[in-house]
Amino acid sequence: MPLQMTADHDPSPLPVTLYTPDSRLQHPGRLLREMFRDLAAGRELAWRLAVRDISAQYRQAVFGLLWAFILPLANTLTWIFLSASGVVAVGDTALPYPVYVFTGAMLWAIFMDALNAPLQQTAAAKSMLAKLNFPREALIVSGIYQTLFNAGIKIALLLPALLWLGVYPDWSLLLFPLGVLSLILVGTAVGLLLTPVGILYSDIGRGLPLVMQFLMYITPVVFPMPKEGLAATLFNLNPLTPLIVTARDWLTGLPPELLGAFVTVNLLALVLLLMVWVVYRLAMPILIERMSA
Repeated sequence: MPLQMTADHDPSPLPVTLYTPDSRLQHPGRLLREMFRDLAAGRELAWRLAVRDISAQYRQAVFGLLWAFILPLANTLTWIFLSASGVVAVGDTALPYPVYVFTGAMLWAIFMDALNAPLQQTAAAKSMLAKLNFPREALIVSGIYQTLFNAGIKIALLLPALLWLGVYPDWSLLLFPLGVLSLILVGTAVGLLLTPVGILYSDIGRGLPLVMQFLMYITPVVFPMPKEGLAATLFNLNPLTPLIVTARDWLTGLPPELLGAFVTVNLLALVLLLMVWVVYRLAMPILIERMSA
């Protein structure tokens, strides 16, 4: 007697992918639906990748989680020494300079973590990308998870340090997470923009720290906002300026001075993130082919 399978025992159909010579940009609605579908499908994988990488990152380190705090603290102490010794002239700041540079260094470190995450995650997964078919968005989400984890460590150690330095946040501290998320948003968007080129050419990864070091000096991280001259123009044109200033203001209880620019930069960053996400998705098959060659 032939065996008959009921509907309850039918295996679920596997997803079917059709490859055509037509550009996927000819059907933007379908492309966006696929992007958000894969984003949702890759959440669990992203979480597992993040847990694996965080465990590997701190397992063999003597100081463990403190490394998320040590490097910004070392940068802070360096600039405090340079300012106190008169080697570098720093103008007046609304906060005591140790608080100013400490909060700026911490916020900058969060931004740099978000900026580096997309390229680092994609480069580290080269072998997996060449052998397995999985939602590529999982790599980006995994980087965001790791950035949030490291940011949480920094903030957990930063708040007691502010109290020790005599700075007592007020109700605006409730808005501070928005400032942190905005830094992660902009960092992820810029990092994702650089990822396709960075995978093909290692010069991007090597030259990025030099560019970002200069950018830090025209951002109110260690230096206050200049009042006039070329430096004032560069500070005001820098899209990171309202992010750092607003996040610091919310953290320390100062009234936010650049709230309008803060909102504008975040809206533009959302648009940029969507655009570079499309570029990343379209570029991944080419990148995988080049990595497999």
